Amino acid sequence: MRALSYEQARDELVRVVNELEQGSATLEQSLALWERGEALAKRCEEWLLGAKARLDAARAAAAE
Repeated sequence: MRALSYEQARDELVRVVNELEQGSATLEQSLALWERGEALAKRCEEWLLGAKARLDAARAAAAE
């Protein structure tokens, strides 16, 4: 999971959500998809927080 780029995690999350919205998966499959979606959402959030930290650091350095 950590090897996924932001774009890869986002695209897979979209696929997982679409699959869940179709409603054709079994309960067990739906639970597995939900868990995968949660992990992917967390990975996307990690990427975004990291990007924000880098931007904040760059702005702080530029202000000095």
